[in-house]
Amino acid sequence: MAGGKQSPRQKMVNLMYLVFICMLALNMSKEVLAAFGLMNEKLEASNTKTTQNNLAFLSGLETKAGENEEKFGPLLQDAKKIKVLSQEYFDYLENLKKEMVKGVEDPKDYQVMDKTDYLDQKFFQGDNLGKEGKEFMKRINEYRNQVSTVLPASMQDVKDAVKARFETGDAQGKVENRDGIKVDWLAYHYEGFPLIASLTKLTALQADIKATEQDALKAMLQGQLTSEVSMTNYTTLLEQEKSAYYQGEKFTGNIVLGRKDASTKPNEVNLTLDGRKLKEGPDYTIEEGKVKLLVSAGSAGDHTLKGNLVFMQDGERTEVPVNSTFATITKPNAAVISADKMNVVYRGVSNPITISIPGIPDNNVNANAPGLSRSGGSKYVMNPGTGRTVTINASGKLPDGQVVGSKTEFRIKDIPRPEGSIRGESGSVKMPRTNLEISTVGAMLDDFDFDLNLAVSGFKFKVPGQPTVSVNGNKLDDRAKSALKRAGRGDAVQIFDIEAYITNNRSYKLKKVSPVVVELTN
Repeated sequence: MAGGKQSPRQKMVNLMYLVFICMLALNMSKEVLAAFGLMNEKLEASNTKTTQNNLAFLSGLETKAGENEEKFGPLLQDAKKIKVLSQEYFDYLENLKKEMVKGVEDPKDYQVMDKTDYLDQKFFQGDNLGKEGKEFMKRINEYRNQVSTVLPASMQDVKDAVKARFETGDAQGKVENRDGIKVDWLAYHYEGFPLIASLTKLTALQADIKATEQDALKAMLQGQLTSEVSMTNYTTLLEQEKSAYYQGEKFTGNIVLGRKDASTKPNEVNLTLDGRKLKEGPDYTIEEGKVKLLVSAGSAGDHTLKGNLVFMQDGERTEVPVNSTFATITKPNAAVISADKMNVVYRGVSNPITISIPGIPDNNVNANAPGLSRSGGSKYVMNPGTGRTVTINASGKLPDGQVVGSKTEFRIKDIPRPEGSIRGESGSVKMPRTNLEISTVGAMLDDFDFDLNLAVSGFKFKVPGQPTVSVNGNKLDDRAKSALKRAGRGDAVQIFDIEAYITNNRSYKLKKVSPVVVELTN
């Protein structure tokens, strides 16, 4: 029977099998088209969320640049250039997508988007690229190269990611297909594909644009904050109990780092005093966060301390230069007035001032200035009022009856702008949603010389896509928590318009508190 002719019944059965197989193939094709459509929807939703997050990161960078133009200003300019380049390329792809589906009656009916002729005719001309195909390749290559040029050299990992995302084959724009034959990159990715598949690929390109923006903004914020605490940014300061010493008197002082802490100890000390090399033990000792000097004040005149402190950082040797001077005098002839904290006084706080004249008892020294009061001995307190400067006049009588005096002008400054904080962290913070719900919103003065007790009476809370919530107090209320529940993983939640005050001086109006951006990790 196998070698003979088939009966009419057998021919009919074979034909039915053939039709059945074709129907299965047709149904599977429609399922694949629908899957591409659903994938396209998810990518577009993700792009919308990433856009909101990127705006929040850019806003945080703008705030930092407003507070410190020197450090963050150049980064903000680079971020804006990348934003412009990304938006131009994103809009080009968006217009192309709109043209592709212009003739489709229902943009959600993905099963009818199986034609390949639109991009085949738009991008290709025979075996070569057409005008629009060349424009498409020009756009993707220009975006990759221009963004890489704008990114700082320190962000090599971000540059590598940009290159990988927007790679277009070799120098001639060719890639190998499954048969090992080199074909145009554009033909390999877009020729002969169903309309919905090409549409999804363009949306994926838009997602890569948004990811590039996000990587750059995060690297700019986190990289600059990391560089601020690097040993290369530290300097040395000379701490001393008084500004002048008598001839032959023992000089006691400390060389400290500008940002000192208990863990900051040099691995090596190389110092000279007036050209003489100092030795550990008789001339100095290394203590927590400082090098304590034990040298003699020497003869009258200026003395120079030079050298460097060596720190090992990430296995590399980092040298912090030292170049300081101090003076040794023979006899006082004027009052010495020094601010215990710095060469300025701040409005809104009690500024401790030390006023003394070497060789004259404190009870024989008189000092006066608006807002100045004596707290005991050589210690005074200055509470400046209006104006930008205040002058302190001091005088005293030497043992030989000679009266000496001096006056010193201090600048009056307002308390710096506080930084908003969440869980004690400021700027851009990452944390789980549950932690944010119970965390306390605060305000802090970073690197401010006075310990002020700041409290928060209210703030505004913004979740992407949700209305802004005004909160009384320093923790999320029910409305804020309800908005937070609608946020997704990776969303950037903003806490801004923070109302802060000094607990023991509520009449003083603080400057506007900088906002906090919280990126949700779940």
